[in-house]
Amino acid sequence: MTSAQAHDFTSLYRHGFVRVASAVPEVRVADPEFNCDATLALARRAAADGVALTVFPELGFSAYTADDLFHQNALQGAVDDAVARFVQESADLPGVFAIGAPQRFDGRLFNCGIVVHRGRVLGVVPKSYLPSYREFYEKRQFVAGRDAVSERVRVAGQDAPFGSDLLFAAPNVPGLVFHVEVCEDGWVPVTPSGFAALAGATVLLNLSASNIVIGKAGYRRNLCTNHSARYIAAYLYSAAGPGESTTDLAWDGQAVIAENGSLLAEGERFESDQLVTADVDLERLAADRLRMTSFTDNAHDHRERLKSFRRVDFELELPPGPVRLRREIQRFPYVPANTADRNERCREVHHIQVQGLTQRLAATGIEKVVIGVSGGLDSTQALIIAAQSMDKLGLPRENVLAYTMPGFATSDHTLTNAHKLMKALGTSAHEIDIRPSAKQMLADIGHPAADGSPVYDVTFENVQAGERTSHLFRLANHHNALVVGTGDLSEQALGWATYGVGDQMSHYNVNASVPKTLIRYLIAWEVETERLGEGADEVLRSILATEISPELVPGEGPDAGPAQSSEAKVGPYELQDFHLYYLLRFGYRPSRIAYLAQHAWGDVHAGRWPDLVPESERNSYDLPTIKKWLREFLWRFIQTSQFKRSAMPNAPKVGSGGSLSPRGDWRAPSDASARAWLDELEANVPG
Repeated sequence: MTSAQAHDFTSLYRHGFVRVASAVPEVRVADPEFNCDATLALARRAAADGVALTVFPELGFSAYTADDLFHQNALQGAVDDAVARFVQESADLPGVFAIGAPQRFDGRLFNCGIVVHRGRVLGVVPKSYLPSYREFYEKRQFVAGRDAVSERVRVAGQDAPFGSDLLFAAPNVPGLVFHVEVCEDGWVPVTPSGFAALAGATVLLNLSASNIVIGKAGYRRNLCTNHSARYIAAYLYSAAGPGESTTDLAWDGQAVIAENGSLLAEGERFESDQLVTADVDLERLAADRLRMTSFTDNAHDHRERLKSFRRVDFELELPPGPVRLRREIQRFPYVPANTADRNERCREVHHIQVQGLTQRLAATGIEKVVIGVSGGLDSTQALIIAAQSMDKLGLPRENVLAYTMPGFATSDHTLTNAHKLMKALGTSAHEIDIRPSAKQMLADIGHPAADGSPVYDVTFENVQAGERTSHLFRLANHHNALVVGTGDLSEQALGWATYGVGDQMSHYNVNASVPKTLIRYLIAWEVETERLGEGADEVLRSILATEISPELVPGEGPDAGPAQSSEAKVGPYELQDFHLYYLLRFGYRPSRIAYLAQHAWGDVHAGRWPDLVPESERNSYDLPTIKKWLREFLWRFIQTSQFKRSAMPNAPKVGSGGSLSPRGDWRAPSDASARAWLDELEANVPG
């Protein structure tokens, strides 16, 4: 067990996160003592806040705008004394700090980032690229790192490695490897941090003193987020702010923290004494790098340069006790909480589904589809897609041969909704009562339910599911049509489908990589945008309000509805979709998934909800409940249902959250054991 894993379950450091900061202190030009005090004050704030790694601005101990004063011995002496004092006085602080200061070595002056931890100078990184264009004249005062002779230097009375080829790593915090570059180094076409990322750095620091002009803040923000995306890393940026000389320029103190293309945090520009923090997900970065084999191929092409990187190890002292994660974890990873983003997601998924089905029909030359309509969510979405695919192909919607097939437990409510939906969408509408053929099958196999005995076992259920699918395929033969499947990603993950001659099979399944939670919002989006007309919207609202049930087992009494609730059996879909996303997309260990679920679902009042979820339907789950349903999910997903997914029909992948197609994202053995996952869950999740 690593020291991170030894932490309390509620600590972010136990679960692969690390708190980082971008600091912007007030500076005074050529006043190292004042600048040291301001830097120490923010360093202490960072330590008190559980921050492990803090970056400060470029040349923060002298100020960037000292110009020719950099060549004055008095200023350099004062800087050296201030750096030594920072090293000494920060020794009682647990974090790592990257500070900026001019340093003289081998008779040359370098613009440096100095990495300090617990009174030790871990390393000194010189700036590689000195701008000398427009308002910049750095080559007048400094030389580039490539001009250095020494690979080790003395700073604050300590011997330390020197160079842009340094990687700083904390072996006791898995995944924490960082690299330092200085301002312009991040603006050149091929950045030092790019090579560092290929060499293993997951957190990239940029000490900057970029002045502000119109439009530059947005450009810098994009630069940081784009670097983090290209390098699959976190990128911390701190620019010089108030206190720098405004003789010719102005300074805004922009502080940015980005991770893999996303902006995690940004400070208030034109303000000093700022500490901008964010919780970086090291495990997510590791998971993405592990799966992106081209990242490794790129590293291979530069292996000779990457071999030259030197690694500086240190033991990072982590904050004791609970350190609550501040990062927002969305309850619905497949459904954006932001309305505009959600609508765009729904629009994109809709187009992908329609394009998938229309291409299949065009390729086969078939102009009709057969679909079973139950009055539930999945068949509703599939029917909408089928109807709109006909529109795109210029074919009549009557070419969608829709059948509702009531069985022993079909409710009047869902049967009525099925008929209303078919009528509203203008498809062909048919009803086939499967009870006679199901009874014949039950009699043929000697099942007691054939004689009216209330034996409602899995055979009783699957006979009905099989009869429906058998009818659909023979109808497709009869009408020269394709059977459109309706089962969704959530059901495939949980094995909640009848294999073979059942709802697991079709000619083409438009819903196969769409989770249940997203299907609900796709239908709600159709209502909200009024694309299908008022008649359709009315029945869609009714379908959205209907409890999810396979309707295969009748309830007690002549007027009773179905006895089954899917979510009572396999767990709440909103929670199981959360588990699925993080297991499928990133391969996280169960205890981490449980931690994230507790953070996202533990408090109904915390975080953002999609606006289409009414307050009466906003649920919360405690850790024991999360553990219970995660256990059920792991058992079903890993051990009992893969054989169904190994024989999946063709279907379009719709999102980066994954597909379970054996030809796409997921290839797994059908006879695997879930023991490793279940043991990890039991050992590391309390409750």
